[in-house]
Amino acid sequence: MYAAVVRSFDHPPRYEEFPTPRETGGNVLVDVLAAGLHPRVRSGADGTHYTSDGRLPLIPGVDGVGRHPDGRRVYFVAADGVPGTMAERALVDPRRAVPLPEDADPVVIAAAVNPAMSSWVALRRRVAFRRGQSVLVLGATGNAGQMAVQIARRLGAHRVVAAGRDRQRLELLTALGATGVVPLTGDPAEVADRLGAAAADVDVVIDYTWGAPTALAIPALIARRAERSAPLDWIQIGSTAGQDITLPSSVLRAANLRIMGSGQGSVTAAGIVAELPSLMGELSAGTLTVNALPVPLSRVEEAWTAPAETGRRTVLTPLS
Repeated sequence: MYAAVVRSFDHPPRYEEFPTPRETGGNVLVDVLAAGLHPRVRSGADGTHYTSDGRLPLIPGVDGVGRHPDGRRVYFVAADGVPGTMAERALVDPRRAVPLPEDADPVVIAAAVNPAMSSWVALRRRVAFRRGQSVLVLGATGNAGQMAVQIARRLGAHRVVAAGRDRQRLELLTALGATGVVPLTGDPAEVADRLGAAAADVDVVIDYTWGAPTALAIPALIARRAERSAPLDWIQIGSTAGQDITLPSSVLRAANLRIMGSGQGSVTAAGIVAELPSLMGELSAGTLTVNALPVPLSRVEEAWTAPAETGRRTVLTPLS
């Protein structure tokens, strides 16, 4: 079969022949219709993701839409220890797959489920989120952040504050459900003041940045909270701005701040898969939107190195 193959962490994957995997351990072989080029896929392909074991060669791809020989279509999350999904064929663990709604577009599903799943699972599995609560999305101008704004509103958030560096894209988020926006550019003291004024009393923070923006945001929110003993759930999902923060210990004593992560390991695979049918139902119904760009798998190296277009998710289509 043909696949995107990584033979060096210093070079993007190339389109080349690769042995077709064999059905073992209950996994079944499907034709891959679409596989999203997510940030998680990139970090796995360059060896920087926390789950990377350093072994090469590898086929990237963590999820996709596949078609069984009998025509049934499924969305699936790649099983552990098998080649990735950016190939003409891939192994599917039936326990990590769910049927596609009949009217679902494989490209849309492949583009949207991964970025949407981060906030969907966080709000449904990591915290006891309730309708009427308020949410701050830190790093809202990326694909996952944009989906998080929509999902928070869809799950009943009364107020959603979107914070990010791209001012033009921030303004567009109001049409997707953001009730307020905060630019993260400019003088740090001014940014902190804007964050505190706009989001001090939120109940949940969905954080895709970490690094300097988070180190700035946590004290800014705590200092302006009307009731510091009210729970503030800070869900760390991404680290686009850095892997580490420095946080004064007094901040943890001064408020009811609960910091947690949401990702592989903090939520079981079974728990993630259990959320997929309802999420895909929302995507198929059009209540959540995504800008997908389908690209033939044969052009994987070109797609990999092309400048990232904010708000658009590239999807590789092996059978196009």
